[in-house]
Amino acid sequence: MIVFLAVAALLVAAIALFMNRPEFGRAPRGERLERIWRSPNYRDGAFRNRHATPQLTSGKGWWATMYDFLFERKERNRPDHALPAVKTDLKALDPKENLLVWFGHSSYLIQADGLRILVDPVFETASPLPFFNRPFEGTDLYKPEDMPGIDLLVITHDHWDHLDYGTVTKLRDRTGRVVCPLGVGEYFEYWGFDPQRITELDWGEQAALGGGFRLRRRAAQRREYQILQREHGQLRPVPGRTQGSQ
Repeated sequence: MIVFLAVAALLVAAIALFMNRPEFGRAPRGERLERIWRSPNYRDGAFRNRHATPQLTSGKGWWATMYDFLFERKERNRPDHALPAVKTDLKALDPKENLLVWFGHSSYLIQADGLRILVDPVFETASPLPFFNRPFEGTDLYKPEDMPGIDLLVITHDHWDHLDYGTVTKLRDRTGRVVCPLGVGEYFEYWGFDPQRITELDWGEQAALGGGFRLRRRAAQRREYQILQREHGQLRPVPGRTQGSQ
């Protein structure tokens, strides 16, 4: 019995230490928390989609779904050879050239009329455990040190495959401004970013970026779009997924 209790205590301590790693960020507090409570999208302790959205659509329950995810044998769920990809020298790009470099999933570098925007960069790990959610061979070409100076870092939401602690902290001193969903700014402040350079947007809000640009945060069923818009009407959509929280 004593051995069982000792093992249980060690397990609880290990989990507590693991969950207190800086990668997990910090819960909102102070004025940020009060702003969340005032949000029309925050009800009953969580951000809510504007329309009913089932989390599971397979007809299976939560435990059956988790069992299938962890133990069901899956065929051909990873390519059997390295995927072809081209690595661009990003620091050699003309900052005046309008272009888009796609790094995979929801990660992009956008240059538009002199503004350099990095969206959801994940160049180190997309999971709290490095052996989960590994990139396909041939797709992990870029590292944080490959990035040029960034005017605007845009984070669509705080899932691990969109907000990578290792990447953003290494880019901190080369990032002019961060725009992220309401509440996610707490992570960046906790990670040493200047609060004056963090802009948080609720659904339907917008921020002026200078140079005639505005960033609008729009909500949609199961997916949301951060839309970069020139004031003369030209749209450049950057997709990102959302679930029941921002």
